[in-house]
Amino acid sequence: MGTSKALLPFGSETMLQRVVRILGDLVAPIVVVAAVGQELPPLPHDVIVTRDESEGRGPLEGIRAGLKALPVDAAVAYVTSCDVPLLVPGFVRQILDLADGYDVAVMEIDGFTHPLSAVYRRSTLPRVEHLLAENRLRPVFLFESVKTRRVRPDEMTADPDLRTLRNLNTRDDYERALAEAGF
Repeated sequence: MGTSKALLPFGSETMLQRVVRILGDLVAPIVVVAAVGQELPPLPHDVIVTRDESEGRGPLEGIRAGLKALPVDAAVAYVTSCDVPLLVPGFVRQILDLADGYDVAVMEIDGFTHPLSAVYRRSTLPRVEHLLAENRLRPVFLFESVKTRRVRPDEMTADPDLRTLRNLNTRDDYERALAEAGF
């Protein structure tokens, strides 16, 4: 889209600032994972910022960086991307509830999982690191090797339209989301 999604304006804030603000009412602490050298907008002082250890290794690398940055007393993390400005708070609450008793809770639609709209136990970190060391970079390898709750769309009553899963990949996606949000 010509610029970093984290820095794209969305109303009076950037997309990353919006996602952090919405999540700030639901979870703590918030960890933002960025690529090495990636510019970020100003964030609240209590947000933990960390960087991928290796470049170009996909979402599993970011999940590792985020889980490693969590304080030891944080048992679970809701993981998302910065390009979901229509994030529904109820989705986050519900998937956190659905993760009870599981290592991972992830949305699955028609066989496709959404690893960046999921809950991960901090205890999965050694498995994530093992997969990365083996160069097995797809999150599905993690889902197949730990106790995973695959959440069906009809179970997500708090966000039946699955707005939370609508990440913005094109200029048209971005403009539609701005209009839908009233900007």
